Amino acid sequence: MLAFARRNPLVLVGGIILLMVVLASVCAPLLTPSDPVRPSFGQRLRAPWGLGGTSARPLGADNLGRDIYARLLYGGRISLVLATSAVVLATGVGVLVGLVAGYLGGRLDDLVMRLADVQLTFPVIMLAIAIVAVVGTSPFALVGVLALSGWVLHARTVRANVLTIRHLEYVDAAWALGASQLRVVFRHVLPNTLAPILVIASSQFATMVLLESGLSFLGMGVQPPQPSWGGMLAEGRDYLSNAWWLATVPGVAISLVVLGANLLGDGLRDLLDPHLRA
Repeated sequence: MLAFARRNPLVLVGGIILLMVVLASVCAPLLTPSDPVRPSFGQRLRAPWGLGGTSARPLGADNLGRDIYARLLYGGRISLVLATSAVVLATGVGVLVGLVAGYLGGRLDDLVMRLADVQLTFPVIMLAIAIVAVVGTSPFALVGVLALSGWVLHARTVRANVLTIRHLEYVDAAWALGASQLRVVFRHVLPNTLAPILVIASSQFATMVLLESGLSFLGMGVQPPQPSWGGMLAEGRDYLSNAWWLATVPGVAISLVVLGANLLGDGLRDLLDPHLRA
């Protein structure tokens, strides 16, 4: 893997970007003493350090005088936790459904795939808005909505791989030796589908961050005064002419996370696919 990273430096760049964002979010209390939700009206629209501001607020202050640096770090915590939880849930459900549908086949396979086709006909953001409007904006509801948009890709990919793997010689040999169905599935079929699962999960992480930020931007995600990158973008759009940093800072953070996840996902695909690796 180290040799591969040296040959493909963009993979290393993507991993470093994600690692830095995660560490900064986890260590937020150590990196800033400011309260991300406490307003200070005397500091309203304070410019960043180097543009007329002070080092006490290195990225400036928003329209309520709250420290943007603190809100960026704590908002990253919320966005990353929601996105990671959604990816884990979507991967688990999608892999399980794909395994069952591909291995058993028949009417169950047809039913699952038709349900997946129906969901794919709806735009993701519109489906998410409709569900959030009904179930609310609690963290559990947001994770469920985000996961609902991602399980289909996992299920279809795993099913396609299982349909091929279950007819290979080593699976027939396991059957001939008396292996149970569960052993065949989890010992011989599932491990050979891990490569596409990991690639899809890493790529979906970027999608989940964007979707969560989009919902928060529309006011249907994380609710104020809790910081979120999408909410910070929404608050800053009215001040682009005189306080451009309010929207620029969270926008750059979202872009970096998406870039890092996509670079890492492309690298995992090249590393785990023997044809691309050769």
